[in-house]
Amino acid sequence: MHEQTPSPQQPDRSEPPTGHLPPYGGAHGTSYPPPVGAPVGPPPQSGPPTTAFGPVPPRSPARRTAAGLLVAALLVGGASGVGGAALWTSQHDSADAPVRTSQVVDTGTPVAAKGSVQAAASKVMPSVVQIEVSGAGGSGSGSGIILSSDGEILTNAHVTELADGGGQLTVAFSDGTRAKAQLVGSDTLTDLAVIKAEGVSGLTPATLGKSTSLAVGQGVVAVGSPYGLDATVTSGIVSALNRPVEVARDQSGNTTAYAAIQTDAAINPGNSGGPLIDMSGNVVGINSSIRTSGSGDAFGQTVQGGSIGLGFAIPIDSAMPIVDQIRDGQTPTHARLGISVADVRTDDTGATGAQIQDAGQGSAAADAGLRKGDVITRIDDHAISGSDSLIATVRSYRPGDKVTVTYVRGGDQKTTSLTLGSDASDS
Repeated sequence: MHEQTPSPQQPDRSEPPTGHLPPYGGAHGTSYPPPVGAPVGPPPQSGPPTTAFGPVPPRSPARRTAAGLLVAALLVGGASGVGGAALWTSQHDSADAPVRTSQVVDTGTPVAAKGSVQAAASKVMPSVVQIEVSGAGGSGSGSGIILSSDGEILTNAHVTELADGGGQLTVAFSDGTRAKAQLVGSDTLTDLAVIKAEGVSGLTPATLGKSTSLAVGQGVVAVGSPYGLDATVTSGIVSALNRPVEVARDQSGNTTAYAAIQTDAAINPGNSGGPLIDMSGNVVGINSSIRTSGSGDAFGQTVQGGSIGLGFAIPIDSAMPIVDQIRDGQTPTHARLGISVADVRTDDTGATGAQIQDAGQGSAAADAGLRKGDVITRIDDHAISGSDSLIATVRSYRPGDKVTVTYVRGGDQKTTSLTLGSDASDS
């Protein structure tokens, strides 16, 4: 799911200054006066020096300098040559020096340290599968988490949707075996689905952890099949908790949203439905979406990029009540306030919230005294930054849960307690 850089400039090159150069030895057009005083050195000769062979031609200072440089170069070169010869001789004095070659050392399989990425991945790997999907709309692949030894598998609803209406699901297990699978049920509002592999037994169910016990900064590991590369392991940290993520909205206005675990562990297309685990190898989330930096192709279409370190997973604590309803053949239900909302700023400081546009009669919100125009800013200790944030936060609860709502009315902050309703009556 796509939750979704200028070319470098050439440096300026200044043109060299133009115009007349100052006289040699002068600056800005000013020359220096000739030296004053008697010349220094031997008295000038009346003519050029002579020898038995005739006059000696004068030698310019430049030629003398060049000759001096040549001599220096010859001396240095000679020294280098002597040193090189000595080095060659010292390296080849002994014709009997032994020849040494690379050695092969078998260190054995390293033992995974407790709490390491290796240990965590080794624990969960037998419980992770690759899911191949095909249908009238095309084909694709994703990942899944084994929930039972007889083949129940948890994944994302957007992974299985291609198989709607008579498509095919195939599961590839960690030992290389494969099996066909059937869709047990799905819930598009929370992007969760359960499938059942056919004719299998003795599978290794994953161990489920507690996402409510996570802390920002702790290590996590993602396992799945990005771009079809099965059993791929990446690691990172929990970057944020309760991050509101909206990944889809249908024509009726129903929103697929959840309060996600944000991680910088690399997640890419194909990781969807796979586990996010803690360093003990326990599943704490279902990898579901990423934010990417898209780019345009030659035809003007947006091309989805890969991981930029912004991945999102559905917390396992929020997912399992929905999963249990699907496994039991029930229609999944969700908590609700019974209101419609819009984004709004609460004051001139830029604080934001979700303003009630309508509170349905008999709804949980109306029964608690909330009304049109109120701006909800918190649910318990979760800050509400807008309508998506409110929807995702409420979805993290279950019908019948009691919460404290903080809201602003007429510039005054107030609180009220209420019991969340259910959307079961809308089904």
